[in-house]
Amino acid sequence: MKSEVDVAAGEDTSHILSGLTNQLPDRDPEETAEWLESLDALIQEQGTERAQYIMRSLLQRAGAQSVGVPMVTTTDYVNTIPVDQEAAFPGDEEIERKYRAWLRWNAAVMVHRAQRADIGVGGHISTYAGAATLYEVGFNHFFRGKDHPGGGDQVFFQGHASPGMYARAFMEGRLSEEDLDGFRQEKSKEGHALSSYPHPRLMPEFWEFPTVSMGIGPMNAIYQAQSNRYLHNRGIKDTSDQQVWAFLGDGEMDEPESRGLLQLAANDKLDNLNFVINCNLQRLDGPVRGNGKIMQELEAFFRGAGWNVIKVVWGREWDDLLAKDEDGSLVKIMNETVDGDYQTYKAESGAFVREHFFGKTPQTKEMVQDLTDDQIWNLKRGGHDYNKVYAAYKAATEFKGKPTVILAHTVKGYGLGTHFEGRNATHQMKKLTLADLKAFRDHLRIPITDDHLEADLYRPPYYHPGMDSPEIQYLMDRRKQLGGFVPERRPDHAPVELPDPATYGIARRGSGKQRSATTMAFVRLLKDLLRDKKFGHRIVPIVPDESRTFGMDAFFPTAKIYNPDGQGYLSVDRELVLAYKESAQGQLIHPGINEAGAVAAFTAAGTSYATHGEPLIPVYVFYSMFGFQRTGDSFWAAADQMTRGFIIGATAGRTTLTGEGLQHADGHSPILAATNPAVVTYDPAYGYEMGVIMRDGLERMYGPGEAGKEIADNDPSRNVMYYLTVYNEPIFQPAEPVNLDVNGVLKGIYRVSASDFEGPKSQILASGVSVPWALEAQRVLAEDWGVSADVWSVTSWTELRRDGLAAEEEAFLNPGQPARVPFVAQQLAGATGPVVAVTDYMKAVPDQIRQFLPHQFASLGADGFGFSDTRAAARRFFKNDIHSIVVKTLQLLASRGEVDGGAPAYAIDRYKLLDVNAGTTGGTGGDA
Repeated sequence: MKSEVDVAAGEDTSHILSGLTNQLPDRDPEETAEWLESLDALIQEQGTERAQYIMRSLLQRAGAQSVGVPMVTTTDYVNTIPVDQEAAFPGDEEIERKYRAWLRWNAAVMVHRAQRADIGVGGHISTYAGAATLYEVGFNHFFRGKDHPGGGDQVFFQGHASPGMYARAFMEGRLSEEDLDGFRQEKSKEGHALSSYPHPRLMPEFWEFPTVSMGIGPMNAIYQAQSNRYLHNRGIKDTSDQQVWAFLGDGEMDEPESRGLLQLAANDKLDNLNFVINCNLQRLDGPVRGNGKIMQELEAFFRGAGWNVIKVVWGREWDDLLAKDEDGSLVKIMNETVDGDYQTYKAESGAFVREHFFGKTPQTKEMVQDLTDDQIWNLKRGGHDYNKVYAAYKAATEFKGKPTVILAHTVKGYGLGTHFEGRNATHQMKKLTLADLKAFRDHLRIPITDDHLEADLYRPPYYHPGMDSPEIQYLMDRRKQLGGFVPERRPDHAPVELPDPATYGIARRGSGKQRSATTMAFVRLLKDLLRDKKFGHRIVPIVPDESRTFGMDAFFPTAKIYNPDGQGYLSVDRELVLAYKESAQGQLIHPGINEAGAVAAFTAAGTSYATHGEPLIPVYVFYSMFGFQRTGDSFWAAADQMTRGFIIGATAGRTTLTGEGLQHADGHSPILAATNPAVVTYDPAYGYEMGVIMRDGLERMYGPGEAGKEIADNDPSRNVMYYLTVYNEPIFQPAEPVNLDVNGVLKGIYRVSASDFEGPKSQILASGVSVPWALEAQRVLAEDWGVSADVWSVTSWTELRRDGLAAEEEAFLNPGQPARVPFVAQQLAGATGPVVAVTDYMKAVPDQIRQFLPHQFASLGADGFGFSDTRAAARRFFKNDIHSIVVKTLQLLASRGEVDGGAPAYAIDRYKLLDVNAGTTGGTGGDA
């Protein structure tokens, strides 16, 4: 019977290594041995590089001869780069090790100090402790700043490792002790505050990329690398010498977003992209794969996806042992030992490792008989070895034709002592005991006395030797050589010459005698914006495989679809005017059926003004509810990264998209969008409203501002995403009115039709596709019931609500002062009678403004699940159609005694309001 300290046997773990021979009999062992001896001799005489070439040549010939050779998805649990091919480490390892220790101390102390009784804001100590080497090799030798001649790199830091980046900025003189003590106290220590994780919106001159919503980092890094190539191929900026680095956790790789877009990086041959996965074998609560091997799993996954894979498993101390492993006993144990056991080893001792790891075979036990328990304990994992990590990074940056993933074996909480190293609870541990502090200090050789540590447990001192010390001078010189500090965000950008006002003429003209959906009005406007010679090249249309649905196939022949390889095939529709055309200089990003990738592309393009100093204006068009519902987390990260651009919710509305059913009929996206403070939501009814809104959006993002009120490029008010809903139902698009209330359009409401009919007064507020219903209801109310109704186009319920809440806040904080009247109340100040608000969305959308109006108020909408049917039947079912507006208006007026009390019931019967087949609101047509 196994004792509690026994480790798992390896006989059930053969799935972790590619099976090459275990399915075939060896009919001539002697001949097999001769071949193997020949290979060994080749390696010994000419090295591993020559052996690689010979083996690849043999595999290629075997394939050509139809010899069934399985794909090698995993390799032995050893370093990918042989010792004889490792690049020599170019730095002063002793100096770098010394200040790396100071960084690790300050990072841990910063989090620890934030746990004192009057603060207690949390934080993470162990992630950076285990990943310090991975970062420091990058900082000292690879990560190029923005002043580098090549333009600088983009680095996506692992969110939980943020204390390490703050510790380095402290060493660089960019942050003070007071700043470090402001960790996670963003309001109470304003001016000296550090955000919990990489949040550009909170630290707009420091962080570039938000990554702590796990899975977003890897996805956005892939599309950042693509965006770099997009800028280069289109001739906007030379990005050929820039690298993208993404630091990830092995537990994070279980997020679907972390793995789901790997094929794009391989297909686009993004050899400017490097993933570094910190394989400490632990999730937040326990092992990633206790019974398996996550490094092997990831090796297979990435290799299968077409990536170059480099494993950094063991430190240099293992090199001699592996050289002695003539019969493969040690490698066999390495292969068969599962992650749960590797985690246990680092929570135990050298003696434990001797007995339970090396003691598995006589050969391996003999290998370490001359090593002390301390020497065995100090056999490092590869992710903690400067030489091994440097060799991997250098190989990655020099590799051509594929993206690279580096799988680095580390220990979570490395160096923090036995209470932290490798423990399941280490992610949640924020505090160090006095004994932990002393042991950690001793391990790192920090010159701080016991008296200093004992004086106040929660205020152990930070350590900085002074900017003149040789170590800090070395550190600063390395950053100078590499082009400046990292991370750093610079929002300054090249000037943008906005479109001529005449460009918006197509939106103002209307559709004449033809019906046209607002989707078509949008596409025509976008087409003219793309044609603008001084501005059009900055627009990045992004559509996930619905271009033809939205009528955007018109862009194919001219703007073309971006593909770095161009179009190497004969297109099946080449004879058509709107043929599918791909080009390395293409402007349209077409991520396929991939909304997550589309938002990642949107984010990369929409932050290019800061990342590259070259503004791009992404215009992401999504289908129905597959925007904020499916990718809300990504939009939140886009807001954090201060993305600027346009989001177009096409085929909008719960009843407008006929036939598509429950998971397509969008009745709630404006509510979801309203939760994102950076999203400015509009539900325009007509093309001319859209033209006014898009022009305002471009002015707000990149315009000079009003005369005498110039806006700085880095003004936070510029960092917005405009969300416009457009519909696929053809309607008559009116021309822009001569005296259009432009201010009303932009702020959220204007009167589109004032009734001159004499009778009981009412107000109909409508948005988007429901405005024509409201206008028809206005006619029916006058002709059938003698009621006078004004119709208002509510272009933004959300902006009206935000303005109303701001007015309430101002009044709350300024008692005794005249309260500002919300804009919606100002607009309706002279409007009498009850208000009926109607949309093709759920009632919660118009209900956003209910509290700001003194009027009797009722909402009509489409609550509940959508379904497949005709527009007329669906609207009659939800009771948001023309006759429902009429009946609801009559009901409110009857309650006031302004129409006969029996009118509502009579109207319900007259219009057959309970019969879905009696609905008449809306027509057919429009792509779905």
